[in-house]
Amino acid sequence: MSETMDIEEYLAQGGVLTNPANTPPRYRGELLRLMATFVDSELAGSAGFAEVINDAPGLKERISASRIVLEKTDHAERVLDLMGTFGADTARYAVHHPWAARLDRDADLGAARHGTDMRLAVFHYPLQGWIDAVVMNVLMGRAVGIQLQEFSHLSYAPLAEVFRAIAPREARHAELGQEGLNRIVASEEGRETARRSVAFWRPRVAASFGREGSARFATLKRFGLRRRTNEELAAAWTAEMDALLPPLGLA
Repeated sequence: MSETMDIEEYLAQGGVLTNPANTPPRYRGELLRLMATFVDSELAGSAGFAEVINDAPGLKERISASRIVLEKTDHAERVLDLMGTFGADTARYAVHHPWAARLDRDADLGAARHGTDMRLAVFHYPLQGWIDAVVMNVLMGRAVGIQLQEFSHLSYAPLAEVFRAIAPREARHAELGQEGLNRIVASEEGRETARRSVAFWRPRVAASFGREGSARFATLKRFGLRRRTNEELAAAWTAEMDALLPPLGLA
């Protein structure tokens, strides 16, 4: 960065930062918010999924579910380690928070945060059995993939590197869910149960992309922490769902 270039101009032009010491306060705040949302969502998601492992219909499915829980926890730890370099109290994430806590299924949260952590609202809803968990994993897994594409290019280089490293494993989680869903819809009973789950989860996963016309987006784009709007990310996910679900009889 040249001496005459403002740091925001540098970031807006594609510049990158590499350590906490050269991050300005407002940038640091938005970066930590982004990291906390990811960490809390991964921990809440893995905790919720852990509770349905024993509902899986076979050992292969249990192994796949256990792998997802393990790797999501590992992904949270990787980003949490980066938060620690900014002075975040990483110890509070260890065992003291009720990550498996959920609200009622009929709670209307939209995209709003709830409670004392930064998880996405979709992770406040409980899973109801194995089919419900598989459907949620497929829909949310595709959403995570789109979000990681976005975050793999953000301007804080150490975090972008972590996101690029974990993206293939998150993609595999969605693939494992897809394999399970293919087996579920092979029977009419399974397909009907999956339809009900799609109807429940689809609008809630869509809301995880955030509000339309977000006032924060301009700031995040200026800092190089976002490139595409919430609407553009949601549209990309919707296109994937429109291609994925009808052939399974889940339109």
